[in-house]
Amino acid sequence: MIDHLERVFAAQSIEDIWQLHVDKMAGYGFDRLIYGFTRFRTSNSFGNLDDLLVLSNHTREFLDVFIGQGLYHHAPMVRWAAENVGACSWSWIEQQSRAGLLTPTEQRVLAFNLRMGVRAGYSISFNDASVRSKGAIGLAARRDLHQRQVEEIWQDHGRDIVMLNNVTHLRITAMPYASERRSLTKRQREALEWVGDGKTTQDIATIMGLTQATVEKHLRLAREALDVETTAQAVLKASFQNQIFMVAV
Repeated sequence: MIDHLERVFAAQSIEDIWQLHVDKMAGYGFDRLIYGFTRFRTSNSFGNLDDLLVLSNHTREFLDVFIGQGLYHHAPMVRWAAENVGACSWSWIEQQSRAGLLTPTEQRVLAFNLRMGVRAGYSISFNDASVRSKGAIGLAARRDLHQRQVEEIWQDHGRDIVMLNNVTHLRITAMPYASERRSLTKRQREALEWVGDGKTTQDIATIMGLTQATVEKHLRLAREALDVETTAQAVLKASFQNQIFMVAV
């Protein structure tokens, strides 16, 4: 356990952290994971899909439908995670179904999961500090395991699994992340950092050795990359995504 945590804390990218976690969870019998995190949650949505960090080792066939076609919006365990904090057995879904508490759309999501061999597992919803933030992970058990066997695994190792997932979540959210389309260039990051420090465009031009027009161009391109209207919004969003004020590695 300590060796694994040391590797997680030493990892220098989200990809490395995620692969360590995938391998560790597979050792407990959870061989397909799907993790989601947003800092742009609203009262009725998780925000723009482009701003949602999704990590998974599910098949492309599964992800194209579940994420690509927006099926996750109607997934019972996603609803549970949005409304709760902690760990929840997927037996909850069966209980909800038997009680007639799943909507027809949620029943279709359940049927899709069953067709894809996603039958048994646990979900963990993280206790994030901001009301705008929400992170959760679904741990799908191996296809040969039934929920009864998963409950036995959880009885023996549940506390360790929850702790490992929370540590991984904290490490991932501390790393820079953005879609390729919304990733900032070095100059855009630097210009936004100086704005965040309260500098004017003329100040920034002097500091960076550029013309004021070039600084304004970098700020405009940063706004476009981040899909925001104002530079203040760009500073906030880039900060949320850990794209600025970060130590270079």
